[in-house]
Amino acid sequence: MISLLHTLRDLHRYRGLMWALAQRHLAQRYRGSLLGFLWSIINPLCLMLVYVLVFHYYMRSNLVEHYPIFLFCGLLPWIWSSSALMEGTSSIVQSGHLITKSMFPAQLLPMVAVLTTMVNFVLSLPLLFVFMFASGVTFKLTLLALPFLVLLQFLLLSGCVLLLSSLNVVFRDVQHILGNLLSFLFFLCPIVYPASIVPEQLRFSLYLNPLALLTQFYQQVILDGTLPPAAHVGYLLAVSAVIILVGNLVFCRHRESFAELL
Repeated sequence: MISLLHTLRDLHRYRGLMWALAQRHLAQRYRGSLLGFLWSIINPLCLMLVYVLVFHYYMRSNLVEHYPIFLFCGLLPWIWSSSALMEGTSSIVQSGHLITKSMFPAQLLPMVAVLTTMVNFVLSLPLLFVFMFASGVTFKLTLLALPFLVLLQFLLLSGCVLLLSSLNVVFRDVQHILGNLLSFLFFLCPIVYPASIVPEQLRFSLYLNPLALLTQFYQQVILDGTLPPAAHVGYLLAVSAVIILVGNLVFCRHRESFAELL
């Protein structure tokens, strides 16, 4: 707990540097691109069109009303999660020139990955709202709960990247395993299919998987107009807290050896 307080203190102390690194990361991502930040909207839009074409038209899936909106509700948070995990996991290894500098706060690097991918997520939300308006989907008051879901996802991803980024310095296989694991996890989340079609005996997997729970939360708040059950929210908060504590503990334990290993 003390190490976590130290980490939070450092993040607050270097918040200006963290935001500057995030701005530089965003600028570098789209440098030389004609469309610039529009790619943060175009990329999820292209993915949505592919999945709608395959699952809604080719496979004739009519299990969900307003399927493109349903798909977008799950796809946008997933893109944030997968991008943050992949970039955050490799952030320390890829920025070895910064780590070898004395006094540089290494914990900023994975947090910058979460922050920049969150910015892309937020920039994509207006596109979702435009599709909702064009499709005649009613805007519910539960949309006011979106900032809480964003904060909850930010906490969960922060703990994950602290853990994975430190382990990846010691075991470089982590980033490769993660890529395959994310492909597997994508289909374990109710993104391209509704949770209602999951067999009852396998329904527990949706509750044990934090990313699947988050997906359902976004769908409930945006499409269904209902708030997630308090028990499910409490469970996800507890999981996020445990992951943050464990991730920070592992990160602090390996931090002193980063410069040597890199």
